[in-house]
Amino acid sequence: MIRLNVFFLIEKSENCVPLVKAATELVSMSLRDKGCIDYDLFASATNDDRMMIVETWRSEDDLKDHMESEHFKRIVPQLQQLATMTFERFDF
Repeated sequence: MIRLNVFFLIEKSENCVPLVKAATELVSMSLRDKGCIDYDLFASATNDDRMMIVETWRSEDDLKDHMESEHFKRIVPQLQQLATMTFERFDF
């Protein structure tokens, strides 16, 4: 399995609402992707400018298919325009 923790640092406060909207759509669509075990959006309780998506995939092939999906290719560039995005990957 593969776990990705995708972090968002929102530098402009006006980007928060559009980021949540786009990320929520990505979560909703991605939960239907083959091999998706979990996909969720979290907001920091202590920093208004930080959010994260936690996603878990059954296999590398499932993750690759997800990254080739229409919703991924459409929404992730939007997220990258709204916040600085970094991630951690764990294979287990």
